[in-house]
Amino acid sequence: MVRSFCPRKIFFKFILFCFIWYLFKLTIIYTNNMFIKLYLIALPIFLGIDMVWLTLIAKNYYAKQLGYLMAKNPNFIAAIIFYLIFIAGLIFFVITPALDKKMWTQALIAGIFFGLVTYATYDLTNLATVKDWPFIVTIVDLLWGMFVSGAVSVATYFLAIKFGL
Repeated sequence: MVRSFCPRKIFFKFILFCFIWYLFKLTIIYTNNMFIKLYLIALPIFLGIDMVWLTLIAKNYYAKQLGYLMAKNPNFIAAIIFYLIFIAGLIFFVITPALDKKMWTQALIAGIFFGLVTYATYDLTNLATVKDWPFIVTIVDLLWGMFVSGAVSVATYFLAIKFGL
């Protein structure tokens, strides 16, 4: 059986490899593997909350609003890369600074703002460039991004404190 050459798969695998290498290098920066420990706390929290949102709460909403754009089968490699990068950003820009200052309110406020900025990047770009992109999807996504980022940041903050990180 001959496999066909697929540049997109190679590109995604390269990006995934680079990201894993980046995470490895970040662990050297933080003593006692702090980054990895925070990552192992934040990732399952984010995945759990986001999966409830995507598979139970908002599944029909997105299908109704964006059905004409949705793929039959999601690109799981791209989704995994998004989750890995997003959580790394949340830890680097939000959770670690909040832990350093010992302020859960900073985790909340910075997490909400991080969610706004990151989700706005996607949604406002789509609103500007995709024909018939629903404005309501942008609003719902921005609110969701703010909620999930704030919630994950605060939950990770408190669990890190509880575990003595």
